[in-house]
Amino acid sequence: MSLLINDECIACDACREECPTVAIEEGDPIYVIDPDRCTECVGDYDEPACIAVCPVDCFVLDKDNVETIAELKFKYAQIQKEER
Repeated sequence: MSLLINDECIACDACREECPTVAIEEGDPIYVIDPDRCTECVGDYDEPACIAVCPVDCFVLDKDNVETIAELKFKYAQIQKEER
């Protein structure tokens, strides 16, 4: 399942710098997450890095993009192939 950034976002840039799949982009006025790139850090970390560094707790689950751990691992592997 991808994550979403809600209106609590203060656009501090902390999450964007931590995202290993470059899924977070600057939006107007808040940051946005590309659901095709968000793996919830499966393959990189034990928990989503963006949530760990967010000072205002603005991340929620995207109920429109439900994925299993296996699907997130597959997506992560595909992203890694693209970057090589």
